[in-house]
Amino acid sequence: MIETKKTLCNRDCPDACGIVATIEDGRITKIRGDKEHPITRGFLCYRTSLFLSTQYSQERLTSPLLRHNGEFHPISWEEALDLAADRLTMIRNESGPAAIFHYRSGGSLGLLKHLSDYFFERFGPVTTKRGDICSGGGDAAQTLDFGEEESHDIFDLLNAKNILLWGKNVFTSSPHTVPVLMDAKAKGAKLVLIDPAHHKTAALCERFIQPRPGSDFALAMAVARILFENNWIDPQAGSYCDHLDAFRGLAMCHSVENWCQGADVAPESAHDLARRLGPEKPTAILVGWGMGRRINGAGMVRALDALCAISGNIGISGGGVSFYFKRRGAFDTSFIRGKEAAPRTVCEPLFGPELLRLSDPPIRAVWVTAGNPVAMLPESETTIKALSSREFVVVVDSFLTDTARLAHLVLPTTTLLEADDLLGSYGHHWIGVARPVVAPPAGVKSDLEITQELADRVGLGEVMAGSPSDWKRRFIAPKLEPRGLTLETLEAGAARNPLPKKVLFADRKFPTATRRVNLMTEAPPSAGDNLEYPLFMMSLSTEKSQSSHWATPQEGPATVTVHPDAARDIADGSLCRMESAIGSMMVRLRHDARQRRDVAIIPKGGHYKDGRCANALLRARTTDLGEGGALYDERVRLVRI
Repeated sequence: MIETKKTLCNRDCPDACGIVATIEDGRITKIRGDKEHPITRGFLCYRTSLFLSTQYSQERLTSPLLRHNGEFHPISWEEALDLAADRLTMIRNESGPAAIFHYRSGGSLGLLKHLSDYFFERFGPVTTKRGDICSGGGDAAQTLDFGEEESHDIFDLLNAKNILLWGKNVFTSSPHTVPVLMDAKAKGAKLVLIDPAHHKTAALCERFIQPRPGSDFALAMAVARILFENNWIDPQAGSYCDHLDAFRGLAMCHSVENWCQGADVAPESAHDLARRLGPEKPTAILVGWGMGRRINGAGMVRALDALCAISGNIGISGGGVSFYFKRRGAFDTSFIRGKEAAPRTVCEPLFGPELLRLSDPPIRAVWVTAGNPVAMLPESETTIKALSSREFVVVVDSFLTDTARLAHLVLPTTTLLEADDLLGSYGHHWIGVARPVVAPPAGVKSDLEITQELADRVGLGEVMAGSPSDWKRRFIAPKLEPRGLTLETLEAGAARNPLPKKVLFADRKFPTATRRVNLMTEAPPSAGDNLEYPLFMMSLSTEKSQSSHWATPQEGPATVTVHPDAARDIADGSLCRMESAIGSMMVRLRHDARQRRDVAIIPKGGHYKDGRCANALLRARTTDLGEGGALYDERVRLVRI
């Protein structure tokens, strides 16, 4: 028997694609993009296209594993959950719930994953995380500037005359934005890429500007000065922007030439950007998430917010500065209080150092949901030390990841093709449901089932009771049902979230304290230079991996891409060592004359066990605002072997 079923991809990606699966005799034989989904348009990214090799991998976990004397042994679910309940309860009774740390990350963006937060809040409340490894700096910037972090409808790009892709590699990070950009180009829009790294998106654009890493604030200030000097400021900007004079003073404190020298770009590039924002508007700015992942990351995003605001590209069709779509905005999660209820928090980018530092009480137990902190957070070796020294570590995952290898107990969970969940997106406004296209293998449970069976053992069974559909209705009812969207509506197909307007801030009223844009008035901090380590290490997403999940197995050293002049006479294709202030790793060098001479590009998400993890070289530091991860300010050098 052959049938097709639909679901949504729940991985950490802005596109939240619609998937059509072909099932033959209970086994998925093909997956493709849903042609009826307005964003997916019938195609999947490379990573998801190859997901069946992951779905049916022989390395997939199908039984709980208990580590004893350094070796993992399969145990029953009864044994596993009894052990977890006993150990967590004992630690809570002896040291208080703050001695337990529940860490949930973005390995799955399904809303029902939040119910693990709810369980640990009711069981404790326990220690939880704060900050955000991916977008904390940008989140804080836009919230401070506008009072809300949202975006225009993605199809409003069709009304833009210019689109500035500022640090955004759409082919890798937002592939389903590419057709929208192509449609905008067909209507006459001009595209510009501003990015220290050369990548495929440059081919989509009529102009490519390649500033010094971390210098985007200086480039933005050059553009701002030109806007002021040419009177290309919206005449009404003073009525909806606070601190306009102070921002003008900030922009005017250096000449255009000096600002551009700091950014290592020609002044003509700044003049070009100013024209597009000024007399040639409407211009939309799409901000790459990597923009916020620097010591001055929030400041750089704030500078782009300011450019959009003062030039009059805010609140108009074809304009806007887009960093994030509020993917949970349609759903009611207010019953989960999170940080408000927690006795204390751990800053996510400082996971390892803070876990080691915390006392009174020390963290004795760690439960990891939808995360792989060893591979995905800075200072991998510190994270390993922190987890290895805990009394009880539980990891819920489908595979024996770098983090799972350190656990005392590993609990196998469902994949994206087995998920029963509710999803929004941070790349567009369409929402929908994920439904299992096949049942999970025997011995595998969903996160909700694991949480509910654990809850039964610790006296919280009634609190966590309910089917996936029951919980979906609870998330949907308060905001969506009054607007005519029900669970049944979403099960019939993805729908646009009715809450956000298609043009953000069209009334030029902002949910800040003064109802006006809060323009920045001071320059953000700078990472400074380091002659001993001349290259900025940029660990970037690739089409081959989704965070630390790779579409195909990776073998041998990671490839590092540099300009030939930065190779220190190390030949193309040679092995060498890449060193930072805290570590080193063997890499294979690749020359690319299109790159800047001060960057070393390495794929994101390499596995620590394979010696491919860039985060082993990266110090744990936070952004200027929002406690995001300052991931792109680590300096490295290449050493011949």
